[in-house]
Amino acid sequence: MTKPSKHKRVAIYARVSTKDKQDVQNQVRELRQWCTRMNYAIVKEYIDSESGSKGRGERKQFTQMFEDASRRKFDLLLFWALDRFTREGLAKTIFYLQQLDSYGVRFHSYREEYLNSDNELVRDILLSVLSSLAKQERLRISERTKAGLETARRKGKHIGAPTKAHLKEEIKLLAKRGMSKPKIAKKLKIARQTVYTYWPAKL
Repeated sequence: MTKPSKHKRVAIYARVSTKDKQDVQNQVRELRQWCTRMNYAIVKEYIDSESGSKGRGERKQFTQMFEDASRRKFDLLLFWALDRFTREGLAKTIFYLQQLDSYGVRFHSYREEYLNSDNELVRDILLSVLSSLAKQERLRISERTKAGLETARRKGKHIGAPTKAHLKEEIKLLAKRGMSKPKIAKKLKIARQTVYTYWPAKL
């Protein structure tokens, strides 16, 4: 017989898309059965029916779940796997897990047993390791962004908002080609008044 756990109030979270609706229903069924085996009481099920790429603000049940967690309406959050919990990237995932931890709510991934531990020290170590991985992910993204900007600069592409000097040069060049002020404004996506302001005195 399974020994009753300290965690009696359990919430289940699942995210459903049109492609895997049947699979998720089967997963939720297994999660319910797991709670029964562990003598856990399911207090609520949060089911979102939308794309996993959407942020927390667009997942109403996900948002409600965190509001309820902050009020300690349940002791343990159960989900199928991390990629069913959220697909917002490692950094966001860690943020959400740490937020649950700050509320005193444990989490349990059904498919990822290595994440689950009642030992507070082990859990803290796991979160610390995952946080380090998330930091590395952010650094890699930052490095790729910088590399992309540098490549664009080397190719002569202008990065960011146009400077006054850049606008003057562009307007002068187009004016010399015989382009009218309205057409220049449209091409550069600027106000006509800006074209008049920087219109060269001599062509």
